[in-house]
Formats: sequence, C-alpha cells, structure tokens
Amino acid sequence: MTELAPVLGIAAALVGIADTIPYVRDTLRGSTRPHRGTWLVWSVLAVIVCFSQEADGASWSLPMAVTQAVLITLIFALSIGRGVGGAGAADSVMLAIAAAGLAGWLVAGSPLVATACVVAADVIAVAMMVPKTYSDPYSETLSTFALAGLSGALAVGAVGSLDVSLLLYPAYFCMVNAGLALLIRQRRAASSISRRSSSGSPSGSTRSTESAPASSQRPTVAGASS
Repeated sequence: MTELAPVLGIAAALVGIADTIPYVRDTLRGSTRPHRGTWLVWSVLAVIVCFSQEADGASWSLPMAVTQAVLITLIFALSIGRGVGGAGAADSVMLAIAAAGLAGWLVAGSPLVATACVVAADVIAVAMMVPKTYSDPYSETLSTFALAGLSGALAVGAVGSLDVSLLLYPAYFCMVNAGLALLIRQRRAASSISRRSSSGSPSGSTRSTESAPASSQRPTVAGASS
C-alpha cells in the first residue's frame, strides 16, 4: 500500500478540487445555500487539521487536507453573502460547543487528541446543517458530498500505515460526507414521491437535475439551516 500512497494522495486532492466545483457553481446560481455557521467551523477546523496532521508526520495524506482547507474557506466566503443560518440561538449554542472543541486542540499536547477534538467539533458543525438539509434537500449539492466521501477514502489509503492519529480524520471525513450524500439522496427521493402523490403526475416525471432551480425551493426556516 505504501507504494500507492503518492498516487492515492494526489488523487484525493484532485477529487477534493472536483467536488468543490459544482458546489461553488450552485451557490453562485442560488440553488445551493450553504449554512454559514457550518462552513465557518469547517474552514477553521480544516486549517487545524493541516497543522495537526503535519505535526504527526503525515505525508501523502496531507494534500487532501491542505486542498480542503483552501476550498472550504472559499465556500465559507461565498456563504457570507449567499448562505443561510449562523445567527439563531441554536446556531450560537452549537458554535460555542464547536469552539470548545477547538479549545481542546489548543491545549492538547498530542496530535491524536487534537484530531479527536477536531472531529468532535466537526460533528457539531454537521449537526448545524442537518435540519436544513433534511427539510430542503435541494438546498445542497449531492455530488459534492459524494465526491468528498471518495476523497476521504483515497486519503485513508494514502496514509500507508495503521496509524490511528493519521487515519482518524480522513476516515471520519469519508464517512460523514458519504452519510450526508445518502441523506440528501434519500430526502430527494422522498420529496419526489410526495410531489407525485400530491400532483398525480406519472412516475417518470421525477426530477433528474443535480440541484432544483432556485425558484422552486421552499424558504428555509430560520434557525434550522446549515
């Protein structure tokens, strides 16, 4: 596996770039509405992961982490003017919990503990976006999370050894993004069935586009966005 590490590491970084393109496109179009609080936490965590992984001796698994740090920060910048959420009471509480995870990284003397704190804070960031994604699955870009899951899987292979401190973050990154992709896919399928039932349209008229047009999306409830 070690001889494949460079290939897998570079592939993980390239897939990371590819998964961002449709998300940026859909955000600029207005069909995807990123949750500001989630992407703020993710951008800070991505930078922390880079330093933590480097401190623990990461090599070819590092390109994915660096790529994600740059691109996630770009999406957060876009979310400031084009996103939703981040100002409600529930969002503020979750941001505070995520900040506690960051504080754990700052006082930790071990990269493994630092990475574990990052994962814990990241879970909170994901929780911030799940309600909005559940109620309005077309407000997120499915392919971005599916490809991000693949990028994480490739980064796991790029580690090249059974080092828990190096495997923890890419393995988590793979699972959480795959889980979000599955949630979006299932909720879109449920939404299509509901629309067909209410309109009586034939089953062949399901939506096949990656993102619903902005005009057809339901308004997002304040405080339930991500």
